[in-house]
Amino acid sequence: MSYFKFGVDSFIWTENFCRNNVWIIEKAKALGFEVVDLAIAHPESFPLNGVLTAKEKTGIELVTTTTLGADTNLISPDSGIRQKGIDHMKMLVDINKALGSKILGGVNYAGWGCLTKKPRTEQEWEWSVSAMREIAEYAYNTWDGIIAVECINRFETHFLNIAEDAIRYCDDVGAGNMRVHLDCFHMIREEKSFSGAVKACGKKYLGYIHVNENDRGIPGTGLVPFKEFFTAIKGIGYDGPLTIESFDPSFEELAGNCAIWRKFAESGEALAIEGLKNLKEIAAAV
Repeated sequence: MSYFKFGVDSFIWTENFCRNNVWIIEKAKALGFEVVDLAIAHPESFPLNGVLTAKEKTGIELVTTTTLGADTNLISPDSGIRQKGIDHMKMLVDINKALGSKILGGVNYAGWGCLTKKPRTEQEWEWSVSAMREIAEYAYNTWDGIIAVECINRFETHFLNIAEDAIRYCDDVGAGNMRVHLDCFHMIREEKSFSGAVKACGKKYLGYIHVNENDRGIPGTGLVPFKEFFTAIKGIGYDGPLTIESFDPSFEELAGNCAIWRKFAESGEALAIEGLKNLKEIAAAV
């Protein structure tokens, strides 16, 4: 049995996970994935009962990610918008508890794409840390999982771009359930070293990983040094999911926001299948 546990994101099939997409869970299991990452944009309409039924049927592990937006931005000058972000995250905590999920990752600390065209300010840091402290405390008192903050590239946020900043953020929130979410697509643009970022996090801080290629194409066909990355991950004792996430150019909102202008495989599913095969081969050599 492999040391590594591979997952797939619901984004492979749909940009808005809803009741009509519950079949994804059984499909992921059939394709050989051990984990499904449910990308939840709208927690208020999440099909909880259907997902629980599919989980019971398949026995697959579930984790979640979310993305805050302009109306839920934890670094907005508008306190009402920041409160909406806190409420959004608390709903996600409740969903994770109900699902038995242990991870809530993603861009959950600021509005995705909400760039100010200036470097992060101390005031923005204070707003986000203060809001996350409330969310983390709520989570700690109601759920036994972790909140993992995803550092992403400079074109999508000015707030958390590198592991070092995400570690500092977790420290400043000061809760025992805060972790770092690494994503290879973003790392290859922002980090100096894949193994360096992993070692900086260590087992204490590394909470979740997305194993995406540098072009968001099929993992194992591009520039990401997966062998180095997997060696470092194993070296610190990370035993959480390694999840493939990509988007189809036909997605109306996500493809535009993520600048996906061409197909990287015949379908998202084909990308996931080939990516899983490649990553398993690399992992076997580590």
